[in-house]
Amino acid sequence: MSLREEIENILMKDPAARSRAEVFLCYPGFHAVLIYRIAHRFWTTNDKVLRVVARSISQLGRFLTGIEIHPGAKIGRRLFIDHGLGVVIGETAEVGDDCVLYQGVTLGAQAAARMGALSRDTKRHPTLGNSVVVGSGAQILGGFAVGNNVQVASGSILLKEVPDDCIVVGVPGRVIFRQGVRVSDPVPDIEAEAIKCLRDKLASLEKQIERVQQIPIFEPTLTGVRRPSRSAAFTDNTAVYPGNTGNTAAVTAASDAVDIFLHGAGI
Repeated sequence: MSLREEIENILMKDPAARSRAEVFLCYPGFHAVLIYRIAHRFWTTNDKVLRVVARSISQLGRFLTGIEIHPGAKIGRRLFIDHGLGVVIGETAEVGDDCVLYQGVTLGAQAAARMGALSRDTKRHPTLGNSVVVGSGAQILGGFAVGNNVQVASGSILLKEVPDDCIVVGVPGRVIFRQGVRVSDPVPDIEAEAIKCLRDKLASLEKQIERVQQIPIFEPTLTGVRRPSRSAAFTDNTAVYPGNTGNTAAVTAASDAVDIFLHGAGI
């Protein structure tokens, strides 16, 4: 790894980068990785005093850049942290070559691993393969592996292993594409299931309203004067009732949009 290689990598991946001097002076992600490299050298000595020095250097980098990388993490070549504010990389995390992390990303541990000294020497944080892209605000939590060429969508919370060449979205994160082919992931989407239940309930209520509208209602009338029946009133004011046939097309169109959402295209 060299400074030139890191700078050239950022110039290639970020269209906003105009020059090497700009990258060197103005990119906190570059500064954070540089400070991590220094701290990591102290950490790998396994000397208690030097490890304190490593943590101190790491905290200085956090103060200067807003990016926290534990010196015990293992990071490959050409890591690009874009924007960077709020990125956290845990002690046992591993990051492969040519990865991209956006602001707010967390490579952290799940609750079961946060047991203090009992989990100190365990694998608590994820391992990212090569060429992984993690969108802003995404969280990858746990000591599992994420394969090569994986993309994790912004805001996702990934809690399980992912094979190579996948796209992951949602909370909890699920695979929707693998090697360019759409796939079905068994992980339930809580929000989508709630919307589906509401849609089914709406359809049931519409059917009940339609059945009520079909019931003839006769009312007594004064001699020589016939009052309109209640069923006629339904007929004359059909636009008021969402269950009537005049609104069926609109409801169907809305249901189609929900179907698209339920199948993941809108998530």
